[in-house]
Formats: sequence, C-alpha cells, structure tokens
Amino acid sequence: MNMPQLTIKPNPDVPFRIVKKTEHFLVVEKPAGIVTQPGRKHQSDSLLNGLFAHYGKALQNLGKKRDFGLLHRLDRTTSGLVVVGLSIEGYDGIRQQFVDRLIEKTYLAFVHNTPQPPGGTEETPIKEARIRGRKRAVLGVGRGAQEARTKYSVLVHSGRFSLLKCQPQTGRLHQIRVHMAHRGCPVVGDLEYGKKTPIDRRMGSDKMCLHAATLAFRHPITGRTVTASSPVPSAMVAAMGQVGMTCPQKWR
Repeated sequence: MNMPQLTIKPNPDVPFRIVKKTEHFLVVEKPAGIVTQPGRKHQSDSLLNGLFAHYGKALQNLGKKRDFGLLHRLDRTTSGLVVVGLSIEGYDGIRQQFVDRLIEKTYLAFVHNTPQPPGGTEETPIKEARIRGRKRAVLGVGRGAQEARTKYSVLVHSGRFSLLKCQPQTGRLHQIRVHMAHRGCPVVGDLEYGKKTPIDRRMGSDKMCLHAATLAFRHPITGRTVTASSPVPSAMVAAMGQVGMTCPQKWR
C-alpha cells in the first residue's frame, strides 16, 4: 500500500522529546528556538516537520482541516509541552476541551521584578495588531479586544527577579508575555515586550525564560485524566543562577 503524499516536508533532524504517546495523541516537548509549524522563513525546520518524519501518515490523514494534528502552539522562543492529535477521535476530543477551556496549563516564567500583589489574576483584554509587519499583542479595550485571563503566583523571588507560576485561562496571542509585562514583570529574554538588559541579551534571540511545564486533560476515549510535565530547561535554570536564584527541585 502506497504512503499518501505528504503536505508537510518531513525533517528527522528537528529535535523534540516524546513525553506521552497513545494511538490517539502525543504530548511532546518542544525546545526553545523551534517554531511549532512551518512558515515563510521556516518551511522545513518546524516541530511539525519533525513530527511528520515519524508520524507522517497519521498527521496527513488528519489533514489541513485539523491542522495536521496540532492542537495548540508555542512561540518560537518558548519551550515546553505541545499536544498533537494522531487520530480523528483523539484530535476532535481534545480540541473540544480547548474550546471549552478544560485544559489545565501551567507555565513557569522567570521575570524581572515581583508582581504586586504577589498572586492574583491579570484580566486586561488583548487584541492582535500587525506592527512593522509582525503580529503583536496589544492590551486594551475597544474593537478587536478579546477577554484574556492569566492566574499567577510567585514561587521564588530575589527582589529584582522572580519565578512565577502562570496559568492562562484563555489562549490569546503572547498572553503571558504581555500580561506580565503589563504588571511590570517582563519575561527575561523577551526582547519584544520586555527589557534589553545584559541578562536578557545573554539569552540570545532564539529563547526566553518562559516554559510550558505541565498539562492536564481528559483522555479523549477513556475520559481518564492525562497529566504531563516537562522540567525547566537548563538555559532558564542557568539564567536564574546568574542572579543567585535556585529553581525549586519540583520543577527541575
């Protein structure tokens, strides 16, 4: 039986780690510096190109209508967990949970300063805008603004820097990044919404200190709770060490 012609070019050299695998879905860990899906400047080096090298037939069968299995995306400079459907039942079942906001997502963000109060919910609406040819998130009300909510709490702080646990309740463009910047606590290494101090520049242009650390959702077939976790990457741990902070063992 012939393999179907693949829409996405497979690339076995794209790095990713499988965290959970079933016949209906995958949970994978994407490193910072890798885009989630192909684009104008990344036709063959995205996470999806890497996934097609191993699961091309299943992803092709899902087709463009189901985003070739991609259920959500991470920014290129963000690391961590991504859920991918492998079957129609798997994709549709998990996708509905995203629509119903039933997916529990936890991010860790190493940021400048400490938010006040040190725990709460940021609810400033977000709208998308194209600025100098790039899609950006803009805070504020009015035409195009959408509801946005991010729960946050301080895990560790040093006065000038903090490690935050962030749980987005909605899924807007660059939501955690722009919400924390609005609180006066931009993510270290975020050169778009944040600062450009030496510690930010040392992260380089391909990574920042924002990591999708845990996911929880219902198995689309059995209904049982599925949990997945990803340790904080070494570059983020090292950045914290530069200012005398230690990442809690639970997240390493």
